[in-house]
Amino acid sequence: MDLKFNSSRKYISITVPSRTQAMSPHIKSIDDIVVLGINLSRFNKLTQFFICVAGVLVFYLIYGYLQELIFSVEGFKPYGWYLTLVQFAFYSIFGLIELQLIQDKRRRIPGKTYMIIAFLTVGTMGLSNTSLGYLNYPTQVIFKCCKLIPVMLGGVFIQGKHYNVADVSAALCMSLGLIWFTLADSTVAPNFNLTGVILISLALCADAVIGNVQEKAMKLHNASNSEMVLYSYSIGFVYILLGLTCTSGLGPAVTFCSKDPVRTYGYAFLFSLTGYFGISFVLALIKIFGALFAVTVTTGRKGMTIVLSFIFFAKPFTFQYVWSGLLVILGIFLNVYSKNMDKIRLPSLYDVINKTVEVRRSGTLAQTV
Repeated sequence: MDLKFNSSRKYISITVPSRTQAMSPHIKSIDDIVVLGINLSRFNKLTQFFICVAGVLVFYLIYGYLQELIFSVEGFKPYGWYLTLVQFAFYSIFGLIELQLIQDKRRRIPGKTYMIIAFLTVGTMGLSNTSLGYLNYPTQVIFKCCKLIPVMLGGVFIQGKHYNVADVSAALCMSLGLIWFTLADSTVAPNFNLTGVILISLALCADAVIGNVQEKAMKLHNASNSEMVLYSYSIGFVYILLGLTCTSGLGPAVTFCSKDPVRTYGYAFLFSLTGYFGISFVLALIKIFGALFAVTVTTGRKGMTIVLSFIFFAKPFTFQYVWSGLLVILGIFLNVYSKNMDKIRLPSLYDVINKTVEVRRSGTLAQTV
């Protein structure tokens, strides 16, 4: 906005820039929400909800199926880090393509911050992929549902935070559910290995840290999602490449994958593509309906992923999986409830007792009459 003063004529000239000039170059319109070229703002809320939910379910269910399918290829399990390398390469390409579609292509976040984010991203995805060489896929998914545990532990010991009863109960339910699920897996799964539990636990710790670092960096420097994806994954690609080269793990992985490129690189491409698209729909769901709906949908998706894993891939089953999984879901609900107490109002114990007493009194009165 330009203000021009003229003392002789005593008037003020106000120039208002156009709408596209006034807004951030990362956003075309204040109300526009575009996902994969689809402008969701043109639809009503119900249609937006079904589109986002369908996108999350379709792409992430395919993502989970392809991830387990890749590790079902005979001899592929030792090459989890190489899969992460290929995945980072595809994510970097997708981020570069998306960055070219926006006007402002400048890097806003400092390089040192991206080096930290890339390291955490490598730990999250690399350790998670590698853990599938030692664990059943359902066990890995259950562990992913319990990111709250390392977040709370870090908050207590690092920041000295205090949590309410709902948060503590959520962490307790998740911990018991994880222990129960892991014990069940160790008794029925012939390929169970404690190394996988350690790897996925470390991945959870890195994942708990990376969310806070990314959010703080993007808000502080007003960076776009495409910029974050491009630089964090491209730097992470260099980290993994150097690590595989130094440990002599690159050559054997390339040799193995070149023998069957369709089932390795082809699956890896689809695996990366569906994961990238799934993230877009999750972000849109959060922006339109809030975190409560997003957590509900993604939790349901993880449950469906576990069910489909038992259907499409032969593995031993025990009902202890069901009970321990329900315990984890209860912990997730308590976590969501603790963050949305103003929106979700559950009856207190006092209200329940009063309601029970009133029902009994009304029944007694009816019998007397």
